[in-house]
Amino acid sequence: MTQDEMEKLMSMSLDEKIEYSKKIIKEAIENHGVENMAVAWTGGKDSTTMVWLFREACKELGVQVPKCMFIDEGYVFEEIWDIFNQLKEEWGLDARIAKNTDVSDKAEKVGDMVKVSSLNERNKSEIEVLEFEDEEFPFEPESFVGNHLMKTVAMNVFMEENNVKSLATAIRWDEQEARIEEDYFSPRRIPPHERVQPILHFTERDIWNFMFKYELPFCVLYKEGYRSLGAKGSTTKMSDIPAWEQDLENTYERAGRGQGKEEIMGKLRDLGYM
Repeated sequence: MTQDEMEKLMSMSLDEKIEYSKKIIKEAIENHGVENMAVAWTGGKDSTTMVWLFREACKELGVQVPKCMFIDEGYVFEEIWDIFNQLKEEWGLDARIAKNTDVSDKAEKVGDMVKVSSLNERNKSEIEVLEFEDEEFPFEPESFVGNHLMKTVAMNVFMEENNVKSLATAIRWDEQEARIEEDYFSPRRIPPHERVQPILHFTERDIWNFMFKYELPFCVLYKEGYRSLGAKGSTTKMSDIPAWEQDLENTYERAGRGQGKEEIMGKLRDLGYM
């Protein structure tokens, strides 16, 4: 997609952006069928927006909402679990947990060391892909090794076990520079599937305008000043005022996330991360 095309899409009104997102969703459903799809839902503002859009598009098509995939990376905010459980019930979502328990069961708490030799063959082979040569690593969900095993591998195993041929994710062009070249439909090899990204053209401001326009419930941490939610131990708030009242246009949305991960986002995405 050219820069001009992206700018044109991002300059649309909120209503136009909503309709364009539903168009992408409907095309994905028509191509793959809801039974072969999954919607990646983190409990955050962006993926909750995407789930709402899926619900509306599915109503218009007269089909059920695809299953939702929630990745439990091992250190989830309690407030995220609260909104997850609330909306799962209120919206009647088929929300399933993806978790790499072979790794998480080896650690009682974040920071504990995990021996590579104690893992199953799948995780050992994934560590080899990373060219990680140490005998052990700390259980840190947003470290290079931890992110790959607890998020990407958990996601891939979920797709394999649930026959997912199309995975919808809530990434946006303006959120992270490693995502700027993404398109709405993106084929992936491991495992073979198509990545669908229906809200690429939304900005952070659009998300909040959308949330308030349609009165969507959202995680209370945003009201406390958090703007982007990752693992509990590596996410901080950059202000004490609500996220939507901050200077969204001139400050970095993910500044409160672990910056070690942000710096290697391109490499993580090459390995299959969202």
